[in-house]
Amino acid sequence: MNDPIVLPDPKTEESAVLVKGNTREVRDHVVEVVSDSGEGAQKCGQSFASIAAKMGHDIWTVEIIPAEIEPPARSIEGASGNRVRLGSFHVTNGGDEADLVIAFNEQVLLGRVRSGALRRGCIILLENKWRQHRDPAIVAAYKATYQKIVADGYQIHEIPMEQVCLQYTSSPQRGKNMFVLGMLNRLYRQDLDLAREQIAFTFRSKSEDIVKRNLQLLEAGYEWVGENIDFEFEIPYIKRKETQIVVSGNTALALGVMASGMEICAMYPITPATSASHYLSEIFEIVGGMVHQAEDELAACAFAIGASYAGKCAVTITSGPGMALKQELIGLAAMAEIPLVIVNVQRGGPSTGLPTKVEQGDLMQAIFGTHGDAPRVVMAAATIDDCFYLPITARKIAESFNIPVIILTDANLATAQQQFPRPQLQEEWFAAPVDQSTIPEDELPYDWDSVTGLHRRFTPGQPGGMHTVTGLAHDRKSRVAYNPATNEEGLRHRSLKLAAFQKTLTLPKVLGDEQGDLLVVGWGSTKGVIEEAIDDVRNDGTTVGLLHFTYIQPMPSGVGEILKRYRQVLAIEMNWGDSPNNQVIDAENRRYSSLALLLRARYLVDIDCWTEVQGQPLKPRSVAQAIRNKLARA
Repeated sequence: MNDPIVLPDPKTEESAVLVKGNTREVRDHVVEVVSDSGEGAQKCGQSFASIAAKMGHDIWTVEIIPAEIEPPARSIEGASGNRVRLGSFHVTNGGDEADLVIAFNEQVLLGRVRSGALRRGCIILLENKWRQHRDPAIVAAYKATYQKIVADGYQIHEIPMEQVCLQYTSSPQRGKNMFVLGMLNRLYRQDLDLAREQIAFTFRSKSEDIVKRNLQLLEAGYEWVGENIDFEFEIPYIKRKETQIVVSGNTALALGVMASGMEICAMYPITPATSASHYLSEIFEIVGGMVHQAEDELAACAFAIGASYAGKCAVTITSGPGMALKQELIGLAAMAEIPLVIVNVQRGGPSTGLPTKVEQGDLMQAIFGTHGDAPRVVMAAATIDDCFYLPITARKIAESFNIPVIILTDANLATAQQQFPRPQLQEEWFAAPVDQSTIPEDELPYDWDSVTGLHRRFTPGQPGGMHTVTGLAHDRKSRVAYNPATNEEGLRHRSLKLAAFQKTLTLPKVLGDEQGDLLVVGWGSTKGVIEEAIDDVRNDGTTVGLLHFTYIQPMPSGVGEILKRYRQVLAIEMNWGDSPNNQVIDAENRRYSSLALLLRARYLVDIDCWTEVQGQPLKPRSVAQAIRNKLARA
């Protein structure tokens, strides 16, 4: 995981240069770099995005990750790399189909074409070494794929990447990515000095010879484009008032954990959550924190609960399968009323599912996963900066209400990079010192307030605070109790905490039209895509709004009134919902998406849903079409 990159305030002019000659000015562009695993396309894309951000462009990146850890070379399913969207406005998602692609072989390129990732007419810069390969089967495959893609309307320019790179390195497979970075620098008129600084930063732990070689490859790619390509792109940069940082969602999450004052992260490695704990492992000790890698997911959750019981709220980070294993322990935290923060970086499921792909399939699990009634707060990150700020809020909620708090992010946020204003550390973010004041003789360890269900938490070592901690039903004195009234008393007061917390929530602002034809509801990382799609649809003259949820359990007061202000309501999510167009689906057996089902049950409103679970982020054009289709059916 890269360190966060601090961006200085950029130039003050609105546009870098006047457009001349073969330079095309565009508002935004989607660029992909794809290769076999291990050839550095992801690092190339990340570096290109960082330079673009420093130039003053808004960016959003999407990692292109194969399902297998090390797929066979030159395989259609093995594409590895990065998608970078850069624009002259606030970019909130990876955009629609790519405008320009640089591919290291034709098979990974074919995989991207088949997945619908490239627009027709897309410019493709393709490594041409395969045309003269010693293996006739590879030559035949290259020529056939080349001809098919050209026939389909794509613009292919063959590039002698390896041939040029061999002039600077005997291992072009490891240096080609920096040659491509130089090509992109020239194609998008980036400052070459910024690119040199980026290489120095990327290879800062390597030898001087390695840095020098990569600089040579960068400059060679830059010069090659100047001599051989007759087009460039100009994207006006944004005038910024604040210093920005560029980080991935998982890095932002790790920084947020540190900023929250939590000092313990207990985890077990799992894709796509692992990089957050890796980053914490590198730097957490500097601020007095510790990462504990447990032997399994249950042990990680148990360790975090133990640390929280000792007085300081702890966090455990996982993904869907790990979340399933933690459920028994989450129930323990709810029953014993020990604060706990759990982060679920969602991936495709069920079972092992799609470990490297995105999905929003864990919402019901987060709310209802544990057996019995075990109240917890569930909140969802929608942006990269949410990944930073939500752990701070989650820790405060967990400690204020002695309750588990679950943060849902996903693989899209985890690996995406975006800039946002550099956070200014605030003292109120941190946890207060552990309370060691004497407990009055008449105060009970579970002295539930009759209105809110809250009580003062006793911590180990407090004078007069000795009590039993158990996962069994217990009374106010913490004694195990099986009688019906005591059991119901505990359930009632633990539930009251959710109701009390709900009273503190602010109703989210409706984006777009505040009443009218259609309200779209969503949660999590789909926010930017839906916003962009709604802006497009509203140009048709329709009245469409978006209500996007951060807090899903509980929901704030007033949601029902908003739903009633629109003629139709449509939930858009990346989890499964049956399409009504299927022959066997009818009103009696249709399964609705998660948020749609929750809202239908709570507010008794006829909410439709549109879902896509292809393992990749939603595209604004697809969402806009779904909204238009819904409006047309009305």
